[in-house]
Amino acid sequence: MLTTEKNKTKILVFNALFIALVFVATMFINIRLPLMGNGGLIHLGNVPLFIAAFVFGKKTGAIAGAFGMALFDIVSGWTAWAPFTFVIVGLMGYLAGLIAEKVPGKKVFVYSLAVAAALIIKVVGYYFSEVLLFGNWVQPFGSVPGNIMQIVIAGLIVVPLASGFRQRVGQHQ
Repeated sequence: MLTTEKNKTKILVFNALFIALVFVATMFINIRLPLMGNGGLIHLGNVPLFIAAFVFGKKTGAIAGAFGMALFDIVSGWTAWAPFTFVIVGLMGYLAGLIAEKVPGKKVFVYSLAVAAALIIKVVGYYFSEVLLFGNWVQPFGSVPGNIMQIVIAGLIVVPLASGFRQRVGQHQ
């Protein structure tokens, strides 16, 4: 597809919109879990992340996740996490979008597979990030339930809706 100035502008606008949506959903729709160690934060920032990845593709998913959630870390006192978040959540968005684009099959199954892949990236990525930050192999297990809940909840919200969003966006392009 030929990239025109109009297409570049649309891409820029969608990327900026989803960065903002991820940031706002992470910042203002969250619950801090009272668990050991870092505990965990349940937020809905993964909802717009998955919508971006499934509807607009792997690049928008990666950009929205990486910048939106890292920005949350920077402005909310979790600054040490920002570099880890940038990589982990960017990878989650990229892989979720890649799976949605490339894997054949019923969209509900494909989106569920993409959510499962993102779940693995999040749990493993943040586990090892905490090991590096805290120098402890046990304490990071306290964040695993919250990380799992975040992704499962986002998946339960997004998977049934994503096909409809894709169809609606496709009609307006």
